[in-house]
Amino acid sequence: MASELIRSRVKELPNKPGCYIMRDRQGAIIYIGKAKNLKKRVSSYFRDGARHAPKVRSMVETVYDFEFMTVKNEAEALLTEAALIKRHKPRFNILMRDDKRYLALRAETGAKWPRFSCVRIIRDDGARYFGPFPSSPVVRSAKDFVEKYYGIRECEAIEPNSENHKHCLADVIRTCSAPCIGAISEEEYSARFFEACEFLDGKRPAVLGEIEKKMREEAAKGKYEEASRLRDTFFALKQMTKSHFIRSSEKRTKAEALEGIAELANAIGLKAPPKIIECVDISNLFGTHNVASLVVARDGLPDGRFYRRFKISSFEGADDPRAMAEVVLRRYGKDSKLLETSPRADLFICDGGITQLRAAREMFRQIGVEDIPTIGLAKRQEEIVLDDGRESILLNRDSQALFVITRLRDEAHRFAITYHRALRERTIRESVLDEVPGIGEAKKLKLLKTFHTISGIVRAGRDEIARVAGVSEAIADEILRRLGGRMVVWSGGSASAAAQ
Repeated sequence: MASELIRSRVKELPNKPGCYIMRDRQGAIIYIGKAKNLKKRVSSYFRDGARHAPKVRSMVETVYDFEFMTVKNEAEALLTEAALIKRHKPRFNILMRDDKRYLALRAETGAKWPRFSCVRIIRDDGARYFGPFPSSPVVRSAKDFVEKYYGIRECEAIEPNSENHKHCLADVIRTCSAPCIGAISEEEYSARFFEACEFLDGKRPAVLGEIEKKMREEAAKGKYEEASRLRDTFFALKQMTKSHFIRSSEKRTKAEALEGIAELANAIGLKAPPKIIECVDISNLFGTHNVASLVVARDGLPDGRFYRRFKISSFEGADDPRAMAEVVLRRYGKDSKLLETSPRADLFICDGGITQLRAAREMFRQIGVEDIPTIGLAKRQEEIVLDDGRESILLNRDSQALFVITRLRDEAHRFAITYHRALRERTIRESVLDEVPGIGEAKKLKLLKTFHTISGIVRAGRDEIARVAGVSEAIADEILRRLGGRMVVWSGGSASAAAQ
């Protein structure tokens, strides 16, 4: 049964598609999975009374920590999962490891007469790869189109010649430029191949326009079968040329980010798109280690240079609105050093509902800073919360504005949790060492500086501990005995003591 600590960590998961990584107590990755809804999927592992298959039950009992990443959609989650599994080879992913790989398109750029081929293994061989993609028909349709449209050879000969041409129908039906019989120069063929690669990279959108226009013309003529074929080709190529490749985290172009902040300004009634956006997240565990993070987006894209962390110091216990007010004061109060080192916000976002928003706005009023637009972002429906009499705003789920603010909110949450985890780890590991006789503050710091974690100290062994701390072998044995009997268990970033 999962501990309360791991349950609290699961509650932090977003209702978004993504991948999750399970680790054992040595930090080794033991399982990688994907989910349409991260919270729903991961929580199913730790539900009371869950009847798992033996393999899954064994994995759940071994889980010691987990991480997650969000992606845009299920297809990207699936591709990211496949890439991570093949890179890390977790032992509980045996079935996935043996499963077939997804199809990619290989451009043999180094050959005299380059060609395209469909492959399931991406190698570091100097070739250029597009994909992999979850849909094999998309890859095969793209290959078929670029070969015919750009006159790229289909034959598998290493260096095609007139002998190969005798058995080839592609030249006969005018879908190949026939380099094998000298019908095209090497320079012109290479230029065509380069253009085909540029098209697959999404840099020749006019070609897609041609296909769509032809599709509509055929439909207007009543040639519905041909129009249907062109439609299928059009949508396959549109998906392929989106550059929808494997990546661990979503990358957005500058243009999309600028579109997002323009949409956001229009939605909430700003006079101009917010060039600098700040977002604050509060994090605590049962009222302890109360921390906050402030992250910044410049022109809609996160800018890590101005991220800041705050250890809430004006009170103890869990009070998110009060913590939010403290962050505003420390960020914009007249004595704040951040006024000189960080750019002033054009929009301030509170991660939370109306109470956090009102606390922030009241503090802004008290310190005489009332010209920074401030909104809340409620997690339940990703709604923008206002306190000026207007109703909450629900942005279109596909809007760039929603992507800009939820991405920044997720970044603030990640940054706060990372700081929170570091503080908890420091407290736990130091309190464990405090219980070992013969280890004072100086020796404790030496051990932590050298081995970083309690598990690192245990793995070091008696002789290394004795050498680093400058203690006898007997004390080193006592350290190992005590630490070995009371290891720090990390469940989703939280810590608890457990007997081995």
